[in-house]
Amino acid sequence: MIFEITNIPLYKQKSLHWAAQLEVCSYLDSNNFTNSYSKFDALIAAGVKNEITANAGDAFDKLNQFRQEHSGWLTGFLSYDLKNETEHLTSTNADKLHFPDLYFFEPQHVVIIRGNKVEIISEDAELIFAQIEQQVIFPVQKPEDLNLQSRFSRDEYIDTFNRIKQHITRGDIYVTNFCQEFYAQDATIHPVSIFTDLNRISPTPFACFFKYHQQYILCASPERFLAKRGDKLISQPIKGTARRGATEAEDNAIKLALRNNIKEQQENVMVVDMVRNDLTKSAVPGTVKTEELFGIYSFEQVHQMMSTVTCQIQQGLSSVEAIRNTFPMGSMTGAPKVSAMQLMEQHERTRRGVYSGAVGYFSPDDDFDFNVVIRTILCNAEERYLSFEVGSAITFDAVAGDEYNECLLKAKAILEVLKTSIN
Repeated sequence: MIFEITNIPLYKQKSLHWAAQLEVCSYLDSNNFTNSYSKFDALIAAGVKNEITANAGDAFDKLNQFRQEHSGWLTGFLSYDLKNETEHLTSTNADKLHFPDLYFFEPQHVVIIRGNKVEIISEDAELIFAQIEQQVIFPVQKPEDLNLQSRFSRDEYIDTFNRIKQHITRGDIYVTNFCQEFYAQDATIHPVSIFTDLNRISPTPFACFFKYHQQYILCASPERFLAKRGDKLISQPIKGTARRGATEAEDNAIKLALRNNIKEQQENVMVVDMVRNDLTKSAVPGTVKTEELFGIYSFEQVHQMMSTVTCQIQQGLSSVEAIRNTFPMGSMTGAPKVSAMQLMEQHERTRRGVYSGAVGYFSPDDDFDFNVVIRTILCNAEERYLSFEVGSAITFDAVAGDEYNECLLKAKAILEVLKTSIN
């Protein structure tokens, strides 16, 4: 059923507050970043009709079967540690968040916002529309004082960075993504307030609020992992980050410097090559192409270098198989992919879990769209544990201090939202 609304931002906020009252919900917001692959402004899925929870082993097979049985809207998340299923790998680092490796649900209610139109798919669409219209928006609640700590001191980060560089010098790998965790124990937050603030400070095209009972994904991701539109697969990896300038002239100069930065171009082209290689597993031969190389896109907090790689999907290949063939995404792993993941398992100190995994949806027309879970706060409210991770690419030409500073730049919006600094 289609309804018209006049105040779109207000209706989005009411939809978020309404959905967050249920045990499970997903709120995906494009924040008005539209392109030829966009399908909606916001998608809200709430309430569970059917669901699947799985851990690495046969998770993709289970999801494939679940998708065949439920061909309508599905939304959910994929953990980075599904790498242990797609490759012969293990995860042994500490996990304090305890998300499942894979979770998807068929929602009872779907709310789709496009322009000033709202489509509600529900057994009682008029009632749901009225409930959202009448929803009270609670004032933003600041988090209690958080004792935010890091798994690495700056010196420890640099020492580990240098050991990773030795692997690159020896030729074990030629690029990797090294991630570090910042965390708070005994943490109490109001997830809707935190996400609202994060989405205000750092609006991005793949923002999401995902509630899985007492576990939350509060995400301000700028990056698309993989989408399907008809018979076309689209991946838009990001490699290359620069700060925003204080003036328009400075901002333009920073963008130009990023576009012409040889190191950033090297990182970007390496991940593009990885994505092209991954897509060949799902592509009609000869259809993999790079539609855009080294595109510069500006967001509230940073400029990013982004490329677009596409292909035509093989006839008869399921959507889930196409996702499995490219997972985890090259921008969060390294190359060679398996060697880089093995090394990061040794040098990182936290099981990544949902971080550097993906959140997204399958639609009734068999399209799908998944982000890369970065710039994201993860929270287990029951255990009062809050976490976010940041990473950067390490290549032969990378400089430890620069990469550490890039990590802090990527964490800037989250630190602002959490009203804290790193101890």
